[in-house]
Amino acid sequence: MSANATLTIGKQTNTSVALWFFIAVASSLFLLFIAAYVMRMNGNDWSMIKLPWQLWLSTGLLALTSALLAVANRTKKPYPLMASWGSSVLFLFAQLWVWKVLQASHITASGNPAASFFYLLTAMHGLHVLGGLVALFITIRTPSALRIKLCARYWHFLLIVWLVLFAMLSGLTPHLVRIICGTA
Repeated sequence: MSANATLTIGKQTNTSVALWFFIAVASSLFLLFIAAYVMRMNGNDWSMIKLPWQLWLSTGLLALTSALLAVANRTKKPYPLMASWGSSVLFLFAQLWVWKVLQASHITASGNPAASFFYLLTAMHGLHVLGGLVALFITIRTPSALRIKLCARYWHFLLIVWLVLFAMLSGLTPHLVRIICGTA
C-alpha cells in the first residue's frame, strides 16, 4: 500500500469518526431537550398545541431528502444530490409555513410551555438542517464518494431526529408520560 493510499484511508476514517462524534453530540443535545420537554409537561400551565397538517408535508419532504441521498450514495450520480438539496430547502419553507399557521392561530412561543418547546425544538432542528444544506452544497460543487456517503449519513440522522421529535410533539401527552413513568 502506498503512502498516498494510507493517507487517503486515514483521512476518510478521521472524517467519518468526526461525523459520528458530531452526531453523538447533537443526539445528546436533542435528548436533553426531549428530557426537559417530558419533565416540563407536569406543569399546570402545560397546554398541548394542535399541530397543523403542514408538518406531515415537511416530514414527507425530509423523508424524500433522505431517500434521494440514499440513491445518490448508491449511484454516485449528481441528480439525486441536487434534488435532495431542493427537497431540503422545501422542508425549511414548509417548517416556516407551519410557524406562520401557528402564529395565525395565536400560538406563539410565549403563549405556553408546549408552544415554546415546539418553536425551540423545530428551530434547533432547522439550524441542523441549514448546516446540512451547506455540506450538501459543497458536496454538489465538489462531489466525492466520501462526501456523498457522509452527507447521506447526516441527513438520515436528521430524518431520525425529526421523526422522534414529530412523534413526541404530536403524540406524547402528560397522561401518557405519567403512564410510562408509573405515576398515573
